[in-house]
Amino acid sequence: MNSDFKSAGIVHAEPARGFFRVAVVGAGTLRGKEVVEVLEQRNFPSLDVKLLDDDESLGQLEAVKDEITFIQSVRAEQFDQVDFTFFASDAECTHRNWKQVRQSGSAIVDLSYALEDEPGATLRAPWVERQLGKLVTPELQPGPAVVAHPAAIVLALMLTRLQAAAPVKRAVAIVFEPVSEHGQKGMDELHQQTVNLLSFQPLPKDVFDAQVAFNMLSRYGQKSQPTLDSVEARILRHFYKIAGKDAPQPSLFLLQAPVFHSHAAAVFLEARDCAKKRLAAV
Repeated sequence: MNSDFKSAGIVHAEPARGFFRVAVVGAGTLRGKEVVEVLEQRNFPSLDVKLLDDDESLGQLEAVKDEITFIQSVRAEQFDQVDFTFFASDAECTHRNWKQVRQSGSAIVDLSYALEDEPGATLRAPWVERQLGKLVTPELQPGPAVVAHPAAIVLALMLTRLQAAAPVKRAVAIVFEPVSEHGQKGMDELHQQTVNLLSFQPLPKDVFDAQVAFNMLSRYGQKSQPTLDSVEARILRHFYKIAGKDAPQPSLFLLQAPVFHSHAAAVFLEARDCAKKRLAAV
């Protein structure tokens, strides 16, 4: 861990002894809470984990390694001597704060996809990299590391493994998006739409601008952002970057499903050397 960190060009006193200072921007979001949980579950050698946000979650109490802390506002001084900063916020918050984090010398891991077009940014999918036999040395500076979309990672893993066993002639994937991709507000809206439908009340549509409850959507209402088309394009773009030129290129159709968590996919595959077409559900 120490050698990897030194290669990133950051040298702090604590990392030299194997401990790091971490900041999570967007700590009040579903994604931010999951980042904190994973750091704890994996026993990440952190000396300090700062929980930061800039919305209504400010001041909210959270537990980090059995210690109670609270979510603080995002300010430049919060990143002094911070080694890793995870952006689990929305894209707007990431764009607003990432440059001051970079100036502080912190390595950046972006889970909001906001920085994928920035100069020096790298799209990372370690599972796929290992599948392809790529031995990539961790380099988190000077550009941010952007985590690939989970649906792109799943499709890349599946198709590269199948391609190694039997060449794939054609792949068609229907990916089902959960409302948790829109955060807690998306989950609350699906819950309230469901309740209101069953009680014959008007439906809230602040997030999706459409009825999600008991529905499959191929597009949102005009006021909803980001659009399903833009998310579909991101999945394909990430797939092309992480899977490599030898992977079969899937045709993709993205649907918004009335579920709270977890992506799902239905994948149609046709092997190059097989006359029969098979349907695989993942």
